[in-house]
Amino acid sequence: MNGIRPDELDERLGGEREDGNGNGDGDGNGDTDADGDAPFVLDVRPAEAYESDAIDGSHNLPVYGDLRAGDESALRSRLEEIPRDREVVTVCKMGIVAKRATSVLEEEGYDARTLAGGMSGWNGYRAGSLGYKLRSLWWRIR
Repeated sequence: MNGIRPDELDERLGGEREDGNGNGDGDGNGDTDADGDAPFVLDVRPAEAYESDAIDGSHNLPVYGDLRAGDESALRSRLEEIPRDREVVTVCKMGIVAKRATSVLEEEGYDARTLAGGMSGWNGYRAGSLGYKLRSLWWRIR
């Protein structure tokens, strides 16, 4: 898997820095590093799921249902909304559908990775859960 662990993503996004509006930095674009090294976090889940729980500074393209059904056209038709000059990290609930998004983006020439464990992994990481710690160990030794 061309993936990134939640702890790696958090570090790349600047850790727990927030501006009071739930964004990782002051402008909400997710670019917290002075050198612009922060990835573009693309959440493909439905809008309702994104609105109830999302990674600070992420961007939502609600194409989950289409990708899950095997239809890549909804994502391909919105590629202009995704920057080509930054690494893209795709996110869904568990990481399975986000892998499809990552594959599409790679085919289109993007530098893309999938968030390991999706939002489930992210929330487990943020909570410091035992389940996340075990999964993280597994991801590291694979």
